[in-house]
Amino acid sequence: MAANSEFFNNRAQNGLVVVHEPPKFDLESYISNYQGRTKLDRLKSIGATSTCLCLDALRLAMEEARRGKDVDAYMQVMEILQKIVPGDPLSETDLDWVARTKLVEKAESDRLDQELKGYKNNMIRESIRMANEDIAFHAYQIGDFGSALKAYARAREFRQTARHEIELFLKLAMVHLATKQLHHLGNAIQRVLAQPLPTEDKDIIDALLPPLNGLVSLAAKNYADAARSFIATPQSYTALEPRAGIDFQKELITGNDIAVYGGLCALASMSPQELKERVLDSATFRHFLELEPHIRRAISLFCSCNYSACLEILDSHRNDYLLDVYLQPHLLQLYELVRRKSIVQYFKPFNKVTLDEMQTRFPSTDGRPIEEELVDMIKRGSLEARLDLVDRLLISPTPHPRSALQAQALDMAQSYERTLRLRLMRMNMLHANLVVASGKGRGPHMEALRGGQAMTMEDVAGSNGSYGDLMDY
Repeated sequence: MAANSEFFNNRAQNGLVVVHEPPKFDLESYISNYQGRTKLDRLKSIGATSTCLCLDALRLAMEEARRGKDVDAYMQVMEILQKIVPGDPLSETDLDWVARTKLVEKAESDRLDQELKGYKNNMIRESIRMANEDIAFHAYQIGDFGSALKAYARAREFRQTARHEIELFLKLAMVHLATKQLHHLGNAIQRVLAQPLPTEDKDIIDALLPPLNGLVSLAAKNYADAARSFIATPQSYTALEPRAGIDFQKELITGNDIAVYGGLCALASMSPQELKERVLDSATFRHFLELEPHIRRAISLFCSCNYSACLEILDSHRNDYLLDVYLQPHLLQLYELVRRKSIVQYFKPFNKVTLDEMQTRFPSTDGRPIEEELVDMIKRGSLEARLDLVDRLLISPTPHPRSALQAQALDMAQSYERTLRLRLMRMNMLHANLVVASGKGRGPHMEALRGGQAMTMEDVAGSNGSYGDLMDY
């Protein structure tokens, strides 16, 4: 019923992701790893994407929203439910709860504003800072992220210690993650890096910055940097104690997320040798890979040239990753990059391969013939090959010895010409007594040429070649 709803039909027509097959994970077990706004955002994403889990996910999202203060988030969940199952009792909006919650929110906002005005009149800096932070946190809870950012900016003006700066950064990070404007999070990271960190806070920042940087790079589609950041996450991240009221493993990303994000970005951007040295053999990232053994197995298969098995593992978890709030916008591109790398690596040792063999090794996931994909790769320059559609062969380009010999001859001629010019220059300099020998006096011609400052061989060789080149002649 939900699969045929107008809501999912419209999403598909607009090119948005719709997942019809059930994922491998159990929804309640999966979502129990998260809490707070991260939990709500993930449930909303699953509910708006999966035709199998939409009702369960949206029901849990509705319950999570009602435990909080964000009326807008609750209304968004109910709006989706009404589009999927119109007329169902589950989709009836609790208007009484909405009205009561709005009154409580307004009363709390007014109270916090009055407290701030009183502290401003008394000019108590620490109280002003704390009042602004309370206003910001309240705005974050009710979903008013713009006001939260403004209040945190005002609080920064009254910070007095480095610890205040660190805790402010952590709270700002959660707001930026909620807004999905991760480039602003990158700016906040640069600001905190410019601050001298207290010794007791350095371990927390060192553990948090790699996954945060990874999310920023992932959002910017810079998968190589994202891979390096996630891989650099220390094992201590999974043991971080809550700070500034934030439970990082449940409100930011889990260790499982780090393994999946880092593994997929590494597969898409690193060579087989880099994968082995920097991922599989990494003492720190190995701990995260143990949480997601299929990711480790996929990387191991890629490094051992078993590309078909690697792609099969990734395809078997495609639906799971399409429901991930951070991976969903990038998953198809990541999978395409891994597939193209696999094709290039598979073809490297051969002079020619039949298209039927390529189709068997790399079955299409979208029904497109393999030759169309190969033509696209050749046009993009990612695959150096020729396509013979008559004999249905993929052919490696034949090297041209004559062209290589001609290029080598031209390089040699240029090298000889440079050598000759250097030798002639040295002969002329010696003949004109323009060279100052080590330990001897300077010639009058040199003094006149440099205005009283004698030139050495190094001076002359500076723009024409190295001193060693001249002395060799």
